[in-house]
Amino acid sequence: MAHPRSRRLRALAVPLGLALTASLGFLPNAATAASPDAAPADGPQLSYVVNTTPGHATAGKVEKAISRAGGKVIVAHEQIGVIVVHSANPQFAATMRTVPGVQTAGATRTAPLKATGTTDVGKPQKVDLSTSQLAAAGKAAKANGQEPLEPLQWDLPAIKADQAAKVNPGSRKVTVGIIDTGVDDTHPDLKANFSARQSANCVGGVADTSKGAWRPWDPASDYHGTHVAGTIAAARNGVGVAGVAPGVKISAIKVSEPETSLFYAESVVCAFVFAADHGVAVTNNSYYVDPWMFNCKDDADQAAIIDAVGRAASYAQRKGVLNVAAAGNSGLDLAATKLTDSGSPNDSTPVERAVNPKTCWDVPTQLPGTVTVAATGVQKRKSYYSNYGLGQIDVAAPGGDSKQVPELPAKNGNILSTMPGGDWAYLAGTSMATPHVAGVAALIKSAHPKASPQEIQWLLKEQADNPGCPTDDATCTGTKHVNSHFGYGIVDALDAVKK
Repeated sequence: MAHPRSRRLRALAVPLGLALTASLGFLPNAATAASPDAAPADGPQLSYVVNTTPGHATAGKVEKAISRAGGKVIVAHEQIGVIVVHSANPQFAATMRTVPGVQTAGATRTAPLKATGTTDVGKPQKVDLSTSQLAAAGKAAKANGQEPLEPLQWDLPAIKADQAAKVNPGSRKVTVGIIDTGVDDTHPDLKANFSARQSANCVGGVADTSKGAWRPWDPASDYHGTHVAGTIAAARNGVGVAGVAPGVKISAIKVSEPETSLFYAESVVCAFVFAADHGVAVTNNSYYVDPWMFNCKDDADQAAIIDAVGRAASYAQRKGVLNVAAAGNSGLDLAATKLTDSGSPNDSTPVERAVNPKTCWDVPTQLPGTVTVAATGVQKRKSYYSNYGLGQIDVAAPGGDSKQVPELPAKNGNILSTMPGGDWAYLAGTSMATPHVAGVAALIKSAHPKASPQEIQWLLKEQADNPGCPTDDATCTGTKHVNSHFGYGIVDALDAVKK
């Protein structure tokens, strides 16, 4: 998979209940600004975002300046004013910041294009149960009319998703776009609900909609998106597990680089725009944009990343898309006045730095309008690894916790879902919590087809059940109604279809 990625998608996906840790680094800005006509210099070829006033006229003028500065336009999203560029000119970003019409510009990475590397974010825990456990699960499933492995899914009754499915399993007119490592749409639990026409490979910034382009690069390591997909909408078809919204559609928008599984800004921008333009109702974002765990507004390159991804996310919201994102797995208080990031940039050499959460954002998690999700365990306590923060967390959902263990037949505190190749496995992380919320949001959209993203978010919060702060955990602050661990509470799938 990828690097100290543990954090997001990685952070997000803390397999086997392992806490994700991420680090931040420092990417210095160009020391001097150059004129728009400066001669390009030789350096590593990087990818950049150049953010302009939206519109064709401005884009045309800026593209000429890009060429003069030694850049090659890869794609221009004129509707949001974001241009993706490749350049080997070390002064490219500084030069573009002096061009009329350019509002922000910066590198989206610190390593050259096509850089590769490997890191381990933890191995999935396959369904390796004793004969007696499987027999007990099968007996319970048959007696209760459940999917064969559903008795091992403690997370579904935790948010009343099992009851909700009997009232309204979700509408086929509602699609959840999974912005992730790709999805194995051939999985028997997923293929009935998969929408190929709303799927693409956005790696590099240009949407590839050719058949199968959305599938994982390497099924053995890029399993994250497939696991997320099952939690959202695994079909109730007599096979394997069940999803929170088993009647809705899912699509895959792949944004992870091959080999490294890094999620760069240009790919994520493409994904939000693609989702918006292809009728997706909800996006699931169980990751953070690499190479920075936090992007700081006082760094010109990182400010450009916030700007570009923020424009794309806002565009999606204006087109009716609700964006749901993982809070992260580093156990951080996102409302603190200072945090330490020691893992960024994760595509080159990380450098420890102090960051101020008020000006340094986890993207897309902390973008305006995004639903930020914390993880809980079977005891309805915050998962030990989950980030938290008063005013930062919107809602919570089951993400798994190896320290909170359910009774038999499951006896595993993590989240069971689909894996590439027709398999199933347990994982844990805020990556696993987020698809529960995306699924409930899809149920709300199914019950209220005309609801806007803002209205769906209001309903998620209003219907959530808040257990309140544990008396033995001083990190939880706030009230019974809104607090740092659960936000407005743990989402409720049954209320989503009944209210």
